[in-house]
Amino acid sequence: GDQCPVFRAGPGLHGTGRPVSCVSATVILPMSVSQDLVKLLGLAAIAVLLWNGCDRAREADSPGGPGAMATLHYFTWSDYVSPELIHEFEQAHGARVVVDTFSSNEELLAKLQGGASGYDVTVPSDFMVSIMAAQGMLAELDPAALPNVQALEPHLQHPAFDPTHRYAVPYLWGTVGIGYDSAVVTPPPDSWDILWDTRYRGRISMLNDQREVFGAVLRSMGQSMNTTDPTVIEAAKHKLIAQKPLVKTYASEHYDQLLASGEVVLAQGWGGPVARAMRDRPSIRYVVPKEGGTIWADCLVVLRSSPNKALAMQFINFLIDARVAARTSERLLFAASNREARAWIRRDILENPAVYPPAELIPQMEWMGDVGKAMRTYDRAWTELKMQ
Repeated sequence: GDQCPVFRAGPGLHGTGRPVSCVSATVILPMSVSQDLVKLLGLAAIAVLLWNGCDRAREADSPGGPGAMATLHYFTWSDYVSPELIHEFEQAHGARVVVDTFSSNEELLAKLQGGASGYDVTVPSDFMVSIMAAQGMLAELDPAALPNVQALEPHLQHPAFDPTHRYAVPYLWGTVGIGYDSAVVTPPPDSWDILWDTRYRGRISMLNDQREVFGAVLRSMGQSMNTTDPTVIEAAKHKLIAQKPLVKTYASEHYDQLLASGEVVLAQGWGGPVARAMRDRPSIRYVVPKEGGTIWADCLVVLRSSPNKALAMQFINFLIDARVAARTSERLLFAASNREARAWIRRDILENPAVYPPAELIPQMEWMGDVGKAMRTYDRAWTELKMQ
């Protein structure tokens, strides 16, 4: 019969109208039926056919329906999202990506423990991978779906928190050290002890991160940042309490702006934000102290509850592709996990130790580990420090 096109908007960010065909019908009526009744029945038949056509269109656009557009739910750090890269993935895979963000590992874990569901891919840091895996939150990865894993940096190929990449693929990585203004802080610092120097009272910032803050003082004491000895943790707390009058603020965000503006001249921090401060204030430098510091990696994982595991792994493989990873590294000033990305990254970024630490520094670095029940001791010590 005749075709009657029915148009409706497609799903998602990039939906387009498309025709849904429906076949007309022939209705035979007795001669005695009035002309008005013929018109009425004809209109009713057309309405039913249009309704059925729209029903088929709705079915095609519903989750699981024929021709449905798959939707991937991505839960990531607030500054990690690139709309341009998201759009490229959507176009290449005929999918829609919905993004939600968090600002700390603790927020990520709390939201998932609180029953948040529907997420496919998220980005926990190294130590949080271990915690989430132990709690049964993560799906096992399919190596065949992740060929780009073969190009990981050497020190990320068998990380302590997931040596075989059973659950996680490193995405971005870096170090924690000290950003400083070389025009003010002289000679160049080489020890965590500089953060206790009274010459810089009120011009020092520390991360608002209990494990990193305790990590700095523990390394200055010659201890592991993963110690579980309550006596050592208590001694570290007292050293931090003694430092507190020198500290302008505990900040994990915007300390790059504090450095760039000159409000602080010493900042404990992740290398990436310090590198961003260098753009606005060329005298800013970055150092990992001689006692060593934290090496970190934010990782891509698939949640066990994900309804789209195959698409999720395609997304992970896309994000760690050499050229995609290079663009992310240049935008965020964090090091890419894919060693082949270096070929596409500007030389000035590769040579900036705040972004790409020298290879000889890696053995001095320490991964943050899960300290188990000792976390309660750290929690109490942190609370006592903040209450001073």
